[in-house]
Amino acid sequence: MKHFIFTLFFCAAISYCSAQKFKPALNLANGVTYYLNSTANSAITQTIAGQENKINLSFAFSMAFKVTGTVDSVYSMEVSYHTLRMTMDVAGNGITFDSKTNDPQDLPSTMIAAMMGKPFNIEMTKSGRVKSVTNIDKLFAVFDTFTQVDATKREQVKAMMMQSFGPNAFKGSIEVGTAIFPVNPIAKEDKWIVNTSPESPAKAAVSVNYQLVDVVAGQYIIHGDGTITSDKNAAPANVNGMPVKYNLNGSMVSDIRVDKATGWISEMKVKQVMMGDMQILDNEKVPGGMTVPLSFNTDAVTTSK
Repeated sequence: MKHFIFTLFFCAAISYCSAQKFKPALNLANGVTYYLNSTANSAITQTIAGQENKINLSFAFSMAFKVTGTVDSVYSMEVSYHTLRMTMDVAGNGITFDSKTNDPQDLPSTMIAAMMGKPFNIEMTKSGRVKSVTNIDKLFAVFDTFTQVDATKREQVKAMMMQSFGPNAFKGSIEVGTAIFPVNPIAKEDKWIVNTSPESPAKAAVSVNYQLVDVVAGQYIIHGDGTITSDKNAAPANVNGMPVKYNLNGSMVSDIRVDKATGWISEMKVKQVMMGDMQILDNEKVPGGMTVPLSFNTDAVTTSK
């Protein structure tokens, strides 16, 4: 009888543990600053006039997110870049812009360095959705102080940086790691779907099937498998002054560790693969337009340290 009762309680305990529910979400504290450090490497192949060109891009940045208030489950944050490094290699010819470069002769790096520490504001929900991005124009206003640079070139640089780091680009890149939480409580091995619509460089539909793999050592272990499809009905993007439409499809695989107490990313590894083409529409620079086959392979790692 004693063994029967023990077995009964043991089975009940196992049943309870397997059915235990969790509610991963952001649970941030006012006045506290949270950090993200990210590196991304992209291998791009494009074919122009039958000639295959390979481009390697790498980005690395560190950012601070200070929670300044909470209203109706929406966090107000003051955000700033602390470091930023970009490298592009085309056919063995590389160029690097680095905010930590202390060389007045390296004007592009000096201009990027001027963006560091300039705060802008965002609103983020507990589910990790970015509701708004404001005052980010302060980052790009610093370029106007470089009067030694031709005004036309300054505007070109501002436009390029706005495309890469403006409100839409920022929202899309951050939500890859923050808009990952389920609507309802979940148990281990449960799955849920999150849909987002990033708009940089062009509007796309991203659908990710997430799964709570495990809960260990104060961490949620989450795996995601997703698809990325560019919006063929979206208005053309402006790339180097040319109207461009993207026709791309791809996949995204992510493995994420989330701090159980705060919901903030501890570590995230993402792999994206995309293929299709870029249509340069008729314009003065490319009369008659051009279709350029493209493929992207991107690996990114983000941590809170």
